[in-house]
Amino acid sequence: MASERPPSPSQEAARAALGAAEARLITNNPLSKAQHDLAVGTLPGGNTRTLLHTSPFPLCMKQGKDAYVWDIDGHKYVDFVGELSAGLLGHSHPTIHSTLLSTFSDTGLSLGATTPHEQTFAALLCDRFRLARVRMTNSGTEANLHALAGARHFTGRRKVVVFSGGYHGAVLSFPDGKPAANTVDRQDFVVVSRYNDLSLARQVIEQTEDLAAVLVEPMQGAGGCIPGTREFLQGVRQAAREKGVVFILDEVMTSRLAPGGLGWEMGLDPDMVTLGKYLGGGLAFGAFGGREEVMKVYDPRVEGALAHSGTFNNNTLVMCAGTAVLREVYTAAVCVAFNERGEKFRERLGKVAKSSRLSVTGRGSLIGLHFTEDGTQEIGCGEDLRGKERPDLRDLFWFEMLEAGFWTTRRGFIAMILGTPDDELDRFVDALGDFLERYRDIMMLGEYGPWG
Repeated sequence: MASERPPSPSQEAARAALGAAEARLITNNPLSKAQHDLAVGTLPGGNTRTLLHTSPFPLCMKQGKDAYVWDIDGHKYVDFVGELSAGLLGHSHPTIHSTLLSTFSDTGLSLGATTPHEQTFAALLCDRFRLARVRMTNSGTEANLHALAGARHFTGRRKVVVFSGGYHGAVLSFPDGKPAANTVDRQDFVVVSRYNDLSLARQVIEQTEDLAAVLVEPMQGAGGCIPGTREFLQGVRQAAREKGVVFILDEVMTSRLAPGGLGWEMGLDPDMVTLGKYLGGGLAFGAFGGREEVMKVYDPRVEGALAHSGTFNNNTLVMCAGTAVLREVYTAAVCVAFNERGEKFRERLGKVAKSSRLSVTGRGSLIGLHFTEDGTQEIGCGEDLRGKERPDLRDLFWFEMLEAGFWTTRRGFIAMILGTPDDELDRFVDALGDFLERYRDIMMLGEYGPWG
């Protein structure tokens, strides 16, 4: 057996810096450590949401206000996690606050009946995202599960084409070209091995028998904020149409990137759309909708229709909060201005990171940070990063940004919050520059770093 290649000077230096940064986190966060030790007594691994686990232990937050969060050790952070895009409106938006209080006082909680509020919210969703009909769920995961069930019922077929790197909810993920171990109905998914590869996607769609649907994100979110090209997405839509299958566009994350969702901006005209995240005003929410003839499979007035139940599907808090989001807070004009701001922010980060091992991807207010050995810039799918990623540099950056007062995801995903002050964005750009300068020998490439 060949011996493993010894670590490079860059890797050795990163290992030492990472160890020191982790030691500082342990020293500076004794209460988070104690809370984690307590939590493991009742929760497997100490939490109930795997994504939020980080080693040596996760920081425990006690409060959020506007675009900031505070941990139980008293540290204040600018929130760039943004609840993985669900926290778009921040932690204390006054309109959402007043809406929740008035709903609780004037309407009450789940009434066990239809209410005017669900029709009002549904009409706004249909108008905003160009849906003929829509149904509510409690999460984006549920939205995709029900959309798939509907597509299978509509076509009478089972198979679904998805893409490597795709994430469509807690039990619908496809990392590294195959269904994750917890993906439901794993045998029914056919995974295209490269996102943004239209020729390969067409081939897989055309050759797959018993195909009911094609499910795709217009920008892979959990897969690294990798946007689909217009040519790729329109080509996939056309291939689905030619095959006679349902084209489902997962806009659970990307609906925030354009007034009618990213798909309509790119001219995709999907058969079904799935939604979620921020549209519930910070509460648990999902929805799926689309063409009337497809959504009719859920019409209880039709014999043989699919059942779609859920105690909290039309709960009054979410119906009213969602209405306020679309009517008053995240209007089309606000959406455009906010994402233009995000574009400028991402471009500034990319300029600072030039000639380094950090690459910046994304669109609008959703940003991906990638640390690779060669500073890969052309990233059209996760496979472009395979074998090149430097998790040590990614982790070092995360530790350093915590010390600078920024709460980010460890995997390098940034979801901007609407009310984040400009000077905090400036400060993050400066913090990135300081990080690159401080670790020049580790982070910079070619003539900019002694180890290349």
